[in-house]
Amino acid sequence: MLKSMTGFGVGDFENEDYQVHVEIRAVNQRFLELAFHMPRTLFAWEDAIRQIIRKYAARGKLDIQISFRDKRERTACVRVDHGLALAYQKALNELGDTLHLARPDDLAAIAAYPDVLTVEEDTSLAGMEEALVPAVEQAAVHLDAMRLREGENIGRDFTYRLGLLQDMVNKVDALAPVIVENYRTRIRGTLKELLAEQEPDETRIVQEVGIYSDRVNITEEIVRLRSHFEQFRVIQQESDEPVGRKLDFLIQEMNRETNTIGSKANHAEAARIVVDMKSEIEKIREQVQNIE
Repeated sequence: MLKSMTGFGVGDFENEDYQVHVEIRAVNQRFLELAFHMPRTLFAWEDAIRQIIRKYAARGKLDIQISFRDKRERTACVRVDHGLALAYQKALNELGDTLHLARPDDLAAIAAYPDVLTVEEDTSLAGMEEALVPAVEQAAVHLDAMRLREGENIGRDFTYRLGLLQDMVNKVDALAPVIVENYRTRIRGTLKELLAEQEPDETRIVQEVGIYSDRVNITEEIVRLRSHFEQFRVIQQESDEPVGRKLDFLIQEMNRETNTIGSKANHAEAARIVVDMKSEIEKIREQVQNIE
């Protein structure tokens, strides 16, 4: 089943301690690239998040945005720097004696000086993984579902365009004997003009036509193209793994065979059909770039 590389998924999870929100946006990329946009406090779970996403995505550039709210009642501890407080008091006493002012006896005044009192909050995220993992998993599942739906749409377009290509190949194949017969007619007419009243040598005509037939023979290219079409359909319908690179290779082969037909088939109608074939193959190629 085909899967697009573009998509979007959202995941939310909430329990007594945390509320987590995850968004994943995916675009085309030759390999898998993950870009995280989340608080630094969540970096400890980056590997776990990567493992979850790799279950659902093998290619593409994914932007992962994660935010959370800590619902826990925060615990805090006020610490006193006794040495610093005594140093402030000693300095103030010395200053009071020097200036003949009353020594300070206000505890709050000394406590207000920098770093005498410091507040330490509990910043640990105990239990975060129990909320983070389900949110990431949900976002990845939604992303995967969207990529599969888009892959189905692309697959229908592939089926339609492969049908057009098959019809075009059949038309070119039907023109093959016409191309040879047209050449036979042209060479006979040319010889009659050159030889005037003499009858052209039929044996020589047969030889020339035979040489020309070998040169413009497109049977092998037609067979290979039909084989490529069939392989494309099989891969499209039966594979459960990423197939973008395989399909891209087949597209290159289709282009090669089509170009060869264009160079061999010296015929206006065949040339027109080849141009149309190349146009359809290019449309498929553009879509293949979006397949995982």
